[in-house]
Amino acid sequence: MANPHPKIGDPPRVIRQLDDTAINRIAAGEVVERPASAVKELVENAIDAGASRISIDVGHGGKSLIRVTDDGCGMGPEDLPLALARHATSKIDSSDLLNIRSFGFRGEALPSLGAVGRLKITSRMAGGEAHQVSVSGGTMGPVKPAALSAGTVVELRDLFFATPARLKFLRTDRAEMQAISDVVKRLAMAEPGVGFTLRDVSDGAARVTFRADAEQGELFDALRARLGTVMGREFTENALPIEAEREGLRLIGYAGLPTYSRGSAVAQYLFVNGRPVRDKLLVGALRGAYADFLSRDRHPAVALFIDCPPERVDVNVHPAKAEVRFREPGVARGLIVTALRHALAEAGHRASTTVAGATLGAMRPEPVEPRIYQMDRPSQTTLRTAREWQAPGLSETPSPFVETSARVEVIEEDSGEVEALPLGAARAQVHENYILAQTEDGLVIVDQHAAHERLVYEKLKRQMAENGVAAQALLIPEIVTLGTDAERLLDMAPELARFGLGIEAFGPGTVAVRETPAILGTVNAEAMLRDILDELDELGDSQTLQARIEAILSRVACHGSIRSGRRMQADEMNALLREMEATPHSGQCNHGRPTYVELKLSDIERLFGRT
Repeated sequence: MANPHPKIGDPPRVIRQLDDTAINRIAAGEVVERPASAVKELVENAIDAGASRISIDVGHGGKSLIRVTDDGCGMGPEDLPLALARHATSKIDSSDLLNIRSFGFRGEALPSLGAVGRLKITSRMAGGEAHQVSVSGGTMGPVKPAALSAGTVVELRDLFFATPARLKFLRTDRAEMQAISDVVKRLAMAEPGVGFTLRDVSDGAARVTFRADAEQGELFDALRARLGTVMGREFTENALPIEAEREGLRLIGYAGLPTYSRGSAVAQYLFVNGRPVRDKLLVGALRGAYADFLSRDRHPAVALFIDCPPERVDVNVHPAKAEVRFREPGVARGLIVTALRHALAEAGHRASTTVAGATLGAMRPEPVEPRIYQMDRPSQTTLRTAREWQAPGLSETPSPFVETSARVEVIEEDSGEVEALPLGAARAQVHENYILAQTEDGLVIVDQHAAHERLVYEKLKRQMAENGVAAQALLIPEIVTLGTDAERLLDMAPELARFGLGIEAFGPGTVAVRETPAILGTVNAEAMLRDILDELDELGDSQTLQARIEAILSRVACHGSIRSGRRMQADEMNALLREMEATPHSGQCNHGRPTYVELKLSDIERLFGRT
């Protein structure tokens, strides 16, 4: 029979002190996960050095070469060996580990890179001479004079040559280069006043893959310009400026309209004190802010920056510094949710311009023959004949172009003043579902069911906010045993009561559910409480109950709105347009789809080649 404890009986093992090379290689496993991690550390060092221009050269996805050149303050010959020593840094002192105002502070990146690759640092301080030091596989060479005009050049070759097993876990050159590009873009967004250039030098010739020149002007102007460079003009054209403050935390940035959404979370950029982070608390707050406007398979596009005193956030959670921990997480979450919902409400009926672009793309004909241009102006006789054909009711000869199988409700009334309003004046209803409205400079097509669904939904939400959620008392309270989690739910009892869920303590680790929201009908109270607890564990807050109630309201709004196929009169259509203009969030339905499409006259003319 095999020994169930094979290590019992082995001779006692001797505790040994690891040498510096082994320590640095172990640390490199945490700090340098892939080439993109090395680029992040080196570029952050350049930003901390006060650089205004940073150039990054990458070969074979960072496996063969990573070179970062900056024009920062540089280092003297006596600083170069210290820069390669573990836990040596100029960013902080040992007296206060909370007052961190720089990207780097742990003093681990450079010695870790030198332990797993071939690292060379060339640097020059203002008024001094340039010097160079090299380290290969953890073995440091002497400091030597070098040639450099200013700043610092850090060159890393043959990453992971000292730990070949790590090379097997790297992906293709293209995938690693994409990860490096993402890191550089995030840092470029965090520092609009710094110029960035990323080049691929794999084939010997430098190919620029990303370039962002330093932006000038006020904070919001510089940030908008930089976001346009990184995320594209479409984002800045369809994003709302965000600026809010709450209990010492400040939030600025841009948030995309709900109709400008993505199929994944690739366009979500979050920063804390200028540091790019991937924090589940902030992601959960973002999801909660857009929960009422997007379906679960759509994700908003945002670039949000939270600034707060350094002592109110812990950035020393992980060596990669990609996670943070707020001292008051509820304040940070509430700031994001409130600011985004306020901005979306102020946007009113606005929908993204990409909706019109997609419409034009679907309508644009593809020429199959060379275009024929009519150079001569038609005669007056030709024009008069054309007008007669266009007015069949005034002509004695019936027009062969009259189509009777398709029904169009045409509205003939003088509404010139109404056309000046954002959604214009209703002109027709086609296919008993779409309203055509004429504006001063274009055409608006409205989905009558989707638009009215959002209007009814917003009205129901206002009534719920004013009157609260009606609760139904249970004849026999439901007793739920939750163990240590019971206290967490009892702390939320006042908030849950706002939505009609009444709970109270019923012995150690047990709660009694005495009321449930009437609108939900018969519910499984225990399953609901456990869903709330799961969301608390994942996001630090729970919107489960509110989301369920709002889902019911959404279904009620869907069934109570104007149905497709209903013929509407002119005054009804115009009333719908005016109510859309006055109602927040009316640019998209309850499922995140646009409620209207606006086409400018210039766009329509381009469709017909009139430009």
